[in-house]
Amino acid sequence: MLRLNTIKAQPGSTHKKKRLGRGPGSGHGQTAGKGDKGQLARSGGVSRPGFEGGQMPLYRRIPKRGFTNVARRTNAVLNVFELEKFDPKELKEITLETLVSTNRIKGRYDRLTILGTGELTKSFSVKAHKISPSAQEKITKAGGKVEILPIPGKKPVKKSAARAKA
Repeated sequence: MLRLNTIKAQPGSTHKKKRLGRGPGSGHGQTAGKGDKGQLARSGGVSRPGFEGGQMPLYRRIPKRGFTNVARRTNAVLNVFELEKFDPKELKEITLETLVSTNRIKGRYDRLTILGTGELTKSFSVKAHKISPSAQEKITKAGGKVEILPIPGKKPVKKSAARAKA
């Protein structure tokens, strides 16, 4: 019977700890496997990743290109034929939030764009930030509704009376 006091490790699953600096008989005495002299033989002598002994490191020798746009906005793009695959009983309203919550689209997106490739027979209520004219026509023809949402982060442009006259 297996009891807690009889449990042993499988043979070969554990190894003896290498005991460094314990005399010449151990095979790891004197310099403890660090060799003679040099930075790596000293205490605390570990250099950072990419260090090349004072030579200009590779990551600084190679020219840098491009930049990362921190204000980037990403669009989730759906075609009409992809809407056809959805069940109207499950998804009454198609918005970016409902598509993400039901795992229909994966990733982080700020806007939803609907394009008109394909045919649509099911009726959906679609709320998107951009909708192509052909997609809008196909959705309304199938008995659905289309609502264009304001783009997040963009302030609506108000034309003043003075500007309109000029």
